[in-house]
Amino acid sequence: MTNRFPLTDADGEVRELTDADFKRMRPASDVLPEIFGAELAAEMLKPKGGRPRTDTPKVFTGIRLDPDVLEAFRATGKGWQTRMNNALKEWLREHTESI
Repeated sequence: MTNRFPLTDADGEVRELTDADFKRMRPASDVLPEIFGAELAAEMLKPKGGRPRTDTPKVFTGIRLDPDVLEAFRATGKGWQTRMNNALKEWLREHTESI
């Protein structure tokens, strides 16, 4: 496939796109089947799933903590927020009748 409209100048630098460039552009859904075939293009254009939905989603909240408490949890590495959540759940189990 020849590049009829190069995106680089004579020095190899990427040039600024013009209005004419934008007018020639086509959606990926039109172009990808021509390049990769319909089946592969359909797979490439399929929306990604993202994070699975949960029946009990977390609720964002802002909370002010003592610096030493926050640093202690952060020092435990990735997943520190989950560990903090679990520590609070444990405290609630020990200090309330039902949870």
